[in-house]
Amino acid sequence: MSQSIAERVRALREQINYHNYRYYVLDSPEIPDAEYDRLYRELEALEAEHPELVTPDSPTRRVGGKPLEGFAPVAHRVPMLSIRTETDIEATGALNFNARIRRELKLKDDDPPIEYACELKFDGLAINLRYEHGVLVQAATRGDGETGEDVTQNVRTIRCIPLRLNAAKPPAVLEVRGEVFIPRPDFERYNAKQRESGGTPLVNPRNGAAGSIRQLDPAIAAQRPLSFYAYGVGETAGWKLPPTHSRILDALLELGLPVSSERAVVQGPQGLVQFHDDIGRRRDSLPFDIDGVVYKVNSLDLQTRLGFVSREPRWAVAHKFPPEEELTVVQAIEVQVGRTGALTPVARLKPVFVGGVTVSNATLHNQDEIDRLDVREGDSVIVRRAGDVIPEVVAVVKDRRPQPAPVRFEILQRYPACPVCGSHVVRQPGEAAIRCSGGLYCPAQRKQALLHFASRRAMDIEGLGERLVDQLVDLGLVRTPADLYRLGMAKVANLERMAEKSAAKLLAAIEKSKHTTLARFIFALGIRNVGETTAKDLARHFGSLDALLAADEEALMQVPDVGPVVAQSIALFFSEPHNREVVEQLRAAGVKWAEAAPQRRQLGALAGKTFVLTGTLPNMTRDEAKDRIEAAGGKVAGSVSKKTDYVVAGADAGSKLIKAQELGVTILDEDALCRLLEPEAQGRLDF
Repeated sequence: MSQSIAERVRALREQINYHNYRYYVLDSPEIPDAEYDRLYRELEALEAEHPELVTPDSPTRRVGGKPLEGFAPVAHRVPMLSIRTETDIEATGALNFNARIRRELKLKDDDPPIEYACELKFDGLAINLRYEHGVLVQAATRGDGETGEDVTQNVRTIRCIPLRLNAAKPPAVLEVRGEVFIPRPDFERYNAKQRESGGTPLVNPRNGAAGSIRQLDPAIAAQRPLSFYAYGVGETAGWKLPPTHSRILDALLELGLPVSSERAVVQGPQGLVQFHDDIGRRRDSLPFDIDGVVYKVNSLDLQTRLGFVSREPRWAVAHKFPPEEELTVVQAIEVQVGRTGALTPVARLKPVFVGGVTVSNATLHNQDEIDRLDVREGDSVIVRRAGDVIPEVVAVVKDRRPQPAPVRFEILQRYPACPVCGSHVVRQPGEAAIRCSGGLYCPAQRKQALLHFASRRAMDIEGLGERLVDQLVDLGLVRTPADLYRLGMAKVANLERMAEKSAAKLLAAIEKSKHTTLARFIFALGIRNVGETTAKDLARHFGSLDALLAADEEALMQVPDVGPVVAQSIALFFSEPHNREVVEQLRAAGVKWAEAAPQRRQLGALAGKTFVLTGTLPNMTRDEAKDRIEAAGGKVAGSVSKKTDYVVAGADAGSKLIKAQELGVTILDEDALCRLLEPEAQGRLDF
């Protein structure tokens, strides 16, 4: 044996112990699971070839990790052992396991097939729950398999874990083994809230679950969207074990413990292969992360006959899927302009196989996320791809950063203008997104701008939906909204799934939309931060489009409810020559409205009053009621709160009416609303 092999074994042990410490103790891993697995498999192989190098403290002799100093140690009465892993992603992983089991049991070729219990390999944190006489008395992490950490107070915050078993005569002792995890939808919602509030997002669901359980403050754990699935038992007393593993899980379910429905009892190797392939196909649609499936001999008698080897049961194996995290290098950072004008930074990666596909691009979300990660061109990064989620960079391995260190990436410095249309880009106070101001002109925003322009509350072009807009833009027939008014029968009738009758209806709707109101036209332009109410206020205040075009930010801020942010958005939009050009093209195409003298909103009976509409009114639509309330100086909100002055309730009013009654808010029917509006109605102008 060469000295270099011994040195390599020693180096591998040091690396694995270091990464165990980062993962289990600090909850701050530096490398993805796939990289750790490669190091571990290399050490296993070297020790198998050179057994004289095996030592009792080798990472391969234990599960890994140790209790945190902040938690009391818990000695497991029945050790929480690891399961052997098959890394072959093809069917041979299942076939090899079945062949080994039959060999261990000395079965002949003509003996019946073995029955297996198949489950998911959850990507979370293993937990042991101890129930005494039906009451949860302790929860502990796996730790090193022999000794874990007492995390009872944190586990008690997980609502799906019963504090008392559902049984009239529960077992004297029942230890339940399972996995704590964070479902994907909950993970995304939690991180979105964290980003909005300026908090720190979780790196991924697995680390989020592990870190939450190890929080010293249970209040923090309670805020995390943790869940749990049971998959086995430890010590039991006063409970007759069912004869098979699958029936044990059924019994746990009856006791009120959550057990995944994604499990099956199968016969022989083909049953294993079918389960593996079925879960593999549906992996992306599952609401939680898994990194493989688990096969277990179903019969407890056969499990006893098979026994254990080292620290692993012979009767079980984990068959892993391709990793969803990998290590790669950021070769460049660029931006993409989305349908709403947001500039999204994208990392161009050294191609890497992750989550079953080759990934070469990953989203960086926005400038705040770039700053949080401190990701730079040339960095080694951990990339994650799970489900239908776009691949994203979740961490930077700063120890591998090139020297001298690359400069920080600033979107506004690198892209002072939109890379698609050249318009100014702006980041408004309080917003994470940096946006192009090109609006109607920017090709990246073209389809979204056209759909908004044609929407019911804007120009109301009936029949112009997403499918038609896609065709019109993709075929080069429409670049700006003004091009809609140049379409003819020949062009429209030749579109997919269109004929002369449908084309005629669409062209008639486009022609009808030429006669509109100034408020609708302003809203249809899609100016950032300008909704229907603000568009109406602008129309009343200025009376004409020319007056609005001539207004500077100071003049715009004289409009009721228009502050600095909205005024800046309007001024910036109209400062772009190409936006003004589109406006003039629309007027030249015949879009018109009845202009009026400027109207400074007068305080009326409804000024400062907030209304909520619910149910169906007998004589007017909700839109008509909203228009009349706003014309009289009131505001219409979407939900009921203590600040609501009136709820207007029609037939089939729902939860909003109930909440209004609970809060003591005044409730009006249509007649009562009309009486409130009557003093304002005679002088009301339609904008």
